[in-house]
Amino acid sequence: MKNKFIFLLYFILSINFLVADNETDYVKYVNPLIGTDTSFELSNGNTYPAIARPWGMNFWTPQTGKMGDGWGYTYKAEHIVGFKQTHQPSPWINDYGAFSVMPSVGELKVLEQDRRAKFKHSNEIAEPHFYSVLLDEINTKVEFTVTDRSSFFKFNFPKSQKANIIVDAFFKNSEIKIYPDENKIIGISKNNSGGVPENFANYFVIKFSRPFKVSGVWNGKGKVSPKQSLEGKHVGAYVTFDTQENQIVEAKISSSFISHEQAWVNLNRELPDSKNFNDIKNEGRKTWNDELSKIKVESDNTDYGISNKTKFYSCFYRTILFPRQFHEYDENGKQIHYSPYNGKILDGPLYTDNGFWDTFRAVFPFYSILYPEKLGEIMQGIMVNPYLESGWLPEWSSPGHRDCMIGSNSASIIAEAYIKGIKNFDVETAYQGILNNSENEGPLSSVGRKGVKEYNDLGYIPFDSSINENVARTLEYAYNDYSIWELAKVLKRPKKEIDLFKKRAEYYKNVFDPETNFMRGKLKNGEFQSPFVADAWGGAFTEGSSWHYTWSVLHDPQGLINLMGGRKKFVEKLDEVFSTEATSDFSYYGFKIHEIVEMELLNMGQYAHGNQPIQHAIYFYNYAQEPWKTQEKIRYVLNNLYGDEADGYCGDEDNGQTSAWFLFSAMGFYPVAPVTMQYVIGSPLFNSIEISLPNGKNIKIKGGNNTKENIYVNDVRYNDIKYSKNWLDHNELIKGGNIEFKMSNQPNYNWGSGEKDIPYSMSKK
Repeated sequence: MKNKFIFLLYFILSINFLVADNETDYVKYVNPLIGTDTSFELSNGNTYPAIARPWGMNFWTPQTGKMGDGWGYTYKAEHIVGFKQTHQPSPWINDYGAFSVMPSVGELKVLEQDRRAKFKHSNEIAEPHFYSVLLDEINTKVEFTVTDRSSFFKFNFPKSQKANIIVDAFFKNSEIKIYPDENKIIGISKNNSGGVPENFANYFVIKFSRPFKVSGVWNGKGKVSPKQSLEGKHVGAYVTFDTQENQIVEAKISSSFISHEQAWVNLNRELPDSKNFNDIKNEGRKTWNDELSKIKVESDNTDYGISNKTKFYSCFYRTILFPRQFHEYDENGKQIHYSPYNGKILDGPLYTDNGFWDTFRAVFPFYSILYPEKLGEIMQGIMVNPYLESGWLPEWSSPGHRDCMIGSNSASIIAEAYIKGIKNFDVETAYQGILNNSENEGPLSSVGRKGVKEYNDLGYIPFDSSINENVARTLEYAYNDYSIWELAKVLKRPKKEIDLFKKRAEYYKNVFDPETNFMRGKLKNGEFQSPFVADAWGGAFTEGSSWHYTWSVLHDPQGLINLMGGRKKFVEKLDEVFSTEATSDFSYYGFKIHEIVEMELLNMGQYAHGNQPIQHAIYFYNYAQEPWKTQEKIRYVLNNLYGDEADGYCGDEDNGQTSAWFLFSAMGFYPVAPVTMQYVIGSPLFNSIEISLPNGKNIKIKGGNNTKENIYVNDVRYNDIKYSKNWLDHNELIKGGNIEFKMSNQPNYNWGSGEKDIPYSMSKK
């Protein structure tokens, strides 16, 4: 009887533990494979399974593609050629400082196509902090888990006298050296895709758990040598173990952009001998759960609800991967970094791998709510220090300045952070960088402002100048200047300077054509470019057409309403975006770029959610007093354009931006113009959302009667008070509180539709 009682008690405790674990384990909802069913021709995310810690310096991923190919892992691939340390933020930007390890059994084959091994997704586990796969052909199971700068591998070989681990230091010049007596390998990988000084290198170290029988080196032609060191264009190493008695080989790996000595510091700090593989794995899971649990979402326990939780937490995971830490900690715990801007070793934080054209829209606003302290460090490390080290604020860094995309959106990010009360960065230096960027062209077309003289003199960049994407640049500079205007007021800058940026913030009006109600290329003589084709991609625009960029007036929707002849005409034009056939003139490119193909597949007219320029426009109905149209279209996008499997994005994920759009929209609001401190209300996806703020307060959002069909907001109560505004204020939001939505399957044409209910615009009616 006593034994039965003990068993019953154990059973009850076990059930309670599982329930408690169920409530706190958000990692189980993350699918790192979302977005990997992708290609150059069609993006369903263009992601890879990034096995990492949040904002980690080094990521690790299984590699299915060729060395140097931006599409390093694709879901349809059948073979793995290595397990790669990667720093790639995008296939279009590509990788740097990469190297890989790969097991083999029997005859030694070192080159990618020779050593590759088959795998099945049914034998694959991908989690944010942990990856496992069985390589069928060689009957070898590979597992690895990670820290910020290090990784811990476990190779489970079959019984063999020739169990090999191949180290590939990659191309573009590399070095390798083996220390057989110490079970160690060190190497240098210099591969990069630009934006770095001549002395750039990634110094890696590998420590094996046991001695190896045989070791040697190889070169890029596959020639193997028993030598213990080699350097050249492409080199690698191999070690061979006898696994007849013990099939497990463990390897601890770390790297540094400073030196091998620093790499050992990183390894010993993050993977001390006192911690085994499972300790690091469990630590990684806890780290991710600590972050993911900051937002708790609940739906009805249906397939629909579970799928949405998977989409939500997978997007959360993607949103806090980038920008990555590029700094390290020396043996005394001091924060130091190699500068990819001047090649020196300097003090303080550095962050990189971010394209602000994408992430200023939602990623940084998300951080301002959940991670204000972290955001201050990021501002110092991704804005201030790069400016001090290079003389320019970055716009796309990977790891240094890269010539990609347009705008000077660093201004928006700096202004938003400071205006929202984030003060733990050197804003005065950042502001000097802003002024410099607003008055000068940089060493690359993406740095500073290309066309700045024309923009500042004429109020627009002419179509008949030598500067491409001229209308897009004009529109983005105008929003950036609005951001500078707002920051300049807070910093109490001279009135003349404040007035100048206020004036420039209205330059968007100079490229608006009232005859067509479109943004349009404008000639130096003041006439509009002709003939005008609204669906012409490129040319005057960036990865889009006038259908997309006409709405790039984030700071002044009312000004755009005025230009279009009033609210009714504005709504009609916005309706046309979603009802007009998804045609495109792609003559500028000579072929259909993948963004065009993705737009055509969405079944949403000219709306192209797979790219950033128009992602905010759905929320513009709120400014025009018809918020029910925003609600309808938001919910359609949430339900249909995001998925929980490998094809789960409708375009490039882009450093967390497309994911952050989902996070905000699923919570029920979105930062259309981040610097305004306002979030425009849409249609919350979940029955219950609880956001734990860093100040100890909570935001509780209830979606009463929220189902797949009930997509419209019927009523809102904010802290038990009836609330009719169709926007939320940042300063009020971070105080915590309760927001209760009552949802319906029919629009409420009265809620949020009064003139007093609409969000801020720079212009008045």
